[in-house]
Amino acid sequence: VFSLSSPMALTQVSSNKCAGGFQKVFEHDSSELKCKMKFAVYLPPKAETEKCPVLYWLSGLTCTEQNFITKAGSQLSAAEHGLIIVAPDTSPRGCNIEGEDESWDFGTGAGFYVDATQDPWKTNYRMYSYVTQELPKLINANFPTDPERMSVSGHSMGGHGALICALKNPGKYKSVSAFAPICNPVQCPWGQKAFSGYLGPDRSSWEAYDATVLAASYSGPQLDILIDQGRDDQFLSASQLLPDNLIAVCSEKKIPVVFRLQPGYDHSYYFMYSFMNDHIKHHAKYLNA
Repeated sequence: VFSLSSPMALTQVSSNKCAGGFQKVFEHDSSELKCKMKFAVYLPPKAETEKCPVLYWLSGLTCTEQNFITKAGSQLSAAEHGLIIVAPDTSPRGCNIEGEDESWDFGTGAGFYVDATQDPWKTNYRMYSYVTQELPKLINANFPTDPERMSVSGHSMGGHGALICALKNPGKYKSVSAFAPICNPVQCPWGQKAFSGYLGPDRSSWEAYDATVLAASYSGPQLDILIDQGRDDQFLSASQLLPDNLIAVCSEKKIPVVFRLQPGYDHSYYFMYSFMNDHIKHHAKYLNA
C-alpha cells in the first residue's frame, strides 16, 4: 500500500566520498508516480559552503539511477565546475501493472518522460511531471541548490527527455545537451510503441513530446543545444534516433545546435564517458555565467 509521507522526506540509501564531494542515492515517496523512487545526487565540494546549480541527467531504456553514476565518469568534472548532478530513475517501480515487465522498451525502465493518459499507465507513468516539477522541488528543498540555475542532459530515451524538457519549458533550463537522443519519436519504432501505449492512438497528442515537432514551434529565449552521436551506433543505422530531422528544423528556426558525429563510437556508456567532460563544461558555461 502506498502511503504518502511528508512530500519532502528523503531516506539516504548510500553515500560515497567521490572527487572531493559525495555521490549519494536517496529514496522517497513520489506523489506523481504513486510509488517509492530512488534518485542519485552528486554533491561537489563547493556544496559544503555555497549554493550550487543543478544539472539533471535523464537515463535511457532499461537504466536505473545507477548506470550514470557508476559508468559516466561525471564526478571529477562536476566537482571542478561546482555542479550538483541529479540522476533520477527511468520509470515508476513496483506498481504491479499488468504488462509492465513484458518488454525492455515499454513499461518498467522505459517511462519515456511523458505523462501517460491511457489506462492502465496514467496513474503512475507521469515521468514528465516527475522530472520537471516534483523532483526539482524535492531537490531544492533538501540540498544547497540555486533554484534559478538548472540544466538538463541525457542519453537516448533520456536525451529525448532532456530535449523535450528544455523545449517545452522556455527559460526553465539554462542549457541542454544529449548523447544519441531519440530526436523524432513519432517517426521511429521505439517512440511509436511507447506513445501508442502511454498516449493512445491519437498521433497529434504524441507531438507534445517530440523534440523535432517542439523545435519547429519553439519561441523562447535562446537555447544552445549540444548533441553528441556515435557514428557506429546501431540504433542510428536502425533509424531509431533520427537526428537529421531535428537538425533540419533547428537550422530552419535558427536554434543553435552543435551536432557532433563521433567516428567509431557506439551507443554505450564508453561513448558517453569519452565526451562527458565536454557536456559538463557546456552546462557550466551557462550555469555559472
